[in-house]
Amino acid sequence: MSSFDLRLSTLRAAYRAKTLTPRQLIGDLLAKAAALDPEFHLFIRLLDDAELAPYLDWLETQEIDALPLYGIPFAIKDNIDLAGIPTTAACPAFAYTPAESATLVAQLIALGAVPLGKTNLDQFATGLNGTRSPYGKCRNSVHPDYPSGGSSAGSSLAVALGLASFALGTDTAGSGRVPAGLNNLVGLKATRGLLSTAGVVPACRTLDCVTYFTATAHEASELLALTARPDPRDAYSRRNPQWNDARAFGTPTKFRFGVPSALYFADCAESPALFAAARAILEAAGGEAVDIDFAPFVEAAKLLYEGPWVAERYSVVGELLEADADAVLPVIRDVLARAPGASAVELFRAQYRLQALKAVCDAALEPLDFVLTPTYPRPVTLAELERDPIGPNSLLGYYTNFMNLLDYAAVATPTAFMANGLPWGVTVFGRAFTDQYLLSVADTLQRMSGVECVGHGKPDTDTSERSAALNDRVRVAVCGAHMQGLPLNRELVCRGARLIAATHTAPNYRLAALAATPGGTRRPGMWRVSDGGRAIAVEVWEMPSLELGSFVATIPSPLALGKVELANGEWVTGFVCESFGVESGTDITGFGGWRAWLAGEHA
Repeated sequence: MSSFDLRLSTLRAAYRAKTLTPRQLIGDLLAKAAALDPEFHLFIRLLDDAELAPYLDWLETQEIDALPLYGIPFAIKDNIDLAGIPTTAACPAFAYTPAESATLVAQLIALGAVPLGKTNLDQFATGLNGTRSPYGKCRNSVHPDYPSGGSSAGSSLAVALGLASFALGTDTAGSGRVPAGLNNLVGLKATRGLLSTAGVVPACRTLDCVTYFTATAHEASELLALTARPDPRDAYSRRNPQWNDARAFGTPTKFRFGVPSALYFADCAESPALFAAARAILEAAGGEAVDIDFAPFVEAAKLLYEGPWVAERYSVVGELLEADADAVLPVIRDVLARAPGASAVELFRAQYRLQALKAVCDAALEPLDFVLTPTYPRPVTLAELERDPIGPNSLLGYYTNFMNLLDYAAVATPTAFMANGLPWGVTVFGRAFTDQYLLSVADTLQRMSGVECVGHGKPDTDTSERSAALNDRVRVAVCGAHMQGLPLNRELVCRGARLIAATHTAPNYRLAALAATPGGTRRPGMWRVSDGGRAIAVEVWEMPSLELGSFVATIPSPLALGKVELANGEWVTGFVCESFGVESGTDITGFGGWRAWLAGEHA
């Protein structure tokens, strides 16, 4: 049986070179999957030749370079619809056969990807361990004494075992991140609504996200960029802002990241050192760690199962439970037992508390680019889950359960292996619509840690052509009246901007005091020259990208925003001046900056 490097770039190259065809690859992968399934129970159903024929026949009529995912094999969690194939949600009595694929599945097929089959899961996506299924318990891909993690158990295994280039999971409480952490994968839980959930059996409809499991963060970035589209079929769909498109993926520079001041590792002796190593990687990459109070995040997490949101899960399963309780696994029944008693009053009170916690948590994130946590405090064994199906499962969600309630984006990424060989990793999370930035951070962690995904090779190490990663903040260099303490600084402060650095430009600029306008504020104009320039004092401020448009509207001619080179070689958005304004102004380059000229003028 052949073995393939299933990275997207590797398969594309093989198809172009005609050393491999999708039909050959898919046939080999299905044979491998059938051989592994009795041990890992990762598939509920593999597609047969007749079911695969339409996809493979169509690909053979297409040009390879016309389809970004030409011949790329992927697996689908079995609470996500694939047309003509039963969706079970790991409950045979619930099964139905959809006539139409989920929107995201249809997108991927239209891009050239080939579905291999439907993967096993914790029943109704209720669980974080992968053992709650009548189709078999999913063991870890590396260590037989540990679970795969769930609820997207089979999807994580399909990638970790080298059967699929990527897989679709879902994530309400951590189901797309915990299995990634336990199986040496990247798990992208994108911003709520960024990937369509139309055609997905809900767990909590208001919170659910479809997730990607990939071998590398770079591949997750590519898949997200291809499929983050508004969907009329999904009432919770949201438009992806331009600062979060494919161009945002790059190299993070000069970032600030939060670290819980009190970390919980559940008495795991190895976890503290492994987490410290991940933190050190980010600090070596240019990050500044900032301690944050993690208690509000933990309190928000408890609302998911201890609060009335469990009733939202019951809204999907309730009719079946009432008609045939034995059709639902006992552990799932136990989780949902208190749901029928939840009241609207209780729900509103919980929503009020959640909103109060979100205000606190958002404030903690405001000055940061992201937060770093372990993906889970410690792994739990299959034996522990056998003795207690609830407690160890809850432990796995300590660092994940709050994410969708608070509307944050998150990426789990592998960074190390424990002494027993079990994968270990961290999660980076941040504000909604910072997905590509978080993937950039995950990519840095993967590359600098050197962790390799078995069957997929190492992450790409050549990043020379990448630009700086972008998030939902934009840096603006100001050289005059917008500087701290000067008359127009309020235009920055009122937009939530914060001072990043007082620095200088590269030595290629000149500065003029522009002609004053009646009743107006004195301003300078700065312009770039090929010779005769010098470094000009500037301040770099960072403001929310949403505020940039209104800020630009306040800038009068002859000033404009362009790109300014700083002394360290970095290019940022900054004030520049049109030539006609310079001609009517007074050259003050010799002062080296606006403040120095003001001081000299008033001396």
